[in-house]
Amino acid sequence: RFLDNRLFATCSDDTTIALWDLRKLNTKVCTLHGHTSWVKNIEYDTNTRLLVTSGFDGNVIIWDTNRCTEDGCPHKKFFHTRFLMRMRLTPDCSKMLISTSSGYLLILHDLDLNKSLEVGSYPILRARRTTSSSDIMSSGSSAARAAGSPCHQNDTTPLSEKQLPRSSQREGGSPRNSLEVLTPEVPGERDRGNCITSLQLHPKGWATLLRCSSNTDDQEWTCVYEFQEGAPVRPVSPRCSLRLTHCIEEANVGRGYIKELCFSPDGRMISSPHGFGIRLLGFDAHCSELVDCLPKEASPLKEIRSLYSHNDVVLTTKFSPTHCQIASGCLSGRVSLYQPKF
Repeated sequence: RFLDNRLFATCSDDTTIALWDLRKLNTKVCTLHGHTSWVKNIEYDTNTRLLVTSGFDGNVIIWDTNRCTEDGCPHKKFFHTRFLMRMRLTPDCSKMLISTSSGYLLILHDLDLNKSLEVGSYPILRARRTTSSSDIMSSGSSAARAAGSPCHQNDTTPLSEKQLPRSSQREGGSPRNSLEVLTPEVPGERDRGNCITSLQLHPKGWATLLRCSSNTDDQEWTCVYEFQEGAPVRPVSPRCSLRLTHCIEEANVGRGYIKELCFSPDGRMISSPHGFGIRLLGFDAHCSELVDCLPKEASPLKEIRSLYSHNDVVLTTKFSPTHCQIASGCLSGRVSLYQPKF
């Protein structure tokens, strides 16, 4: 993750984060210690100039890179939840989304990174499914495994929610760092439970993109959820922030491994690992903007093109932010680059 034109950060399964300078890549600027398990996400808040990291230890940690020394930089634990898989900030840094292997999606609204969140210090806005027909979240059985991550005991209730007194739950308004707990709707049987392994955000902040698998590992989906803003429909039953708009079933191969998918820089296409290759998906056959083809009910994503060039299961794919190019990487370590022909 680049912090500016020359400084960038990398995270590692050795529990550390490293800062690098493009002008001197033979040595690190500094190594940051604070996590106790694999570090899997790095975000950067351009408003506060704070680095945000998350790992399989369940912690989200804030780093003040403006006060770095060779020994590291000041940091603090911002948030903790069990079964944390991925953490993202919206493009305007107003929300933090956290996905879990137990099927929950957590959203911190009106984000304030300068205030650490201890259990009980923040209100829960609502805890429910992303369907409009249900006012109560259905827990169900869910997966406790995280692909390639340390084993967890199965528990479908986030630690923060279990320890939060009922009196602190809030309905209606949205103070700083208010927590929304969702169980995203996915195709298939609702009582089977899901594991949210990959989490991405639309480049314009319109939607979130999830890769979900059933707790029995026999089905896998890519799902798009539109952000719904505005006042609650009823004070006693606030509207969920997310609505399922598009989805597609994926090739159920490479069980136990996380497949990282992504939006194109303009948000019109999705690149998704599919077996030994990738699929380019659109909201319609013409690669229209999401806001121009929002369905009333969840609709299938359209397959624009399939690209297969690997001899092993593809685990990650990414669009270039500046060039007309896509990259994919497979389990055996090979990276392929694709460019369109005009």
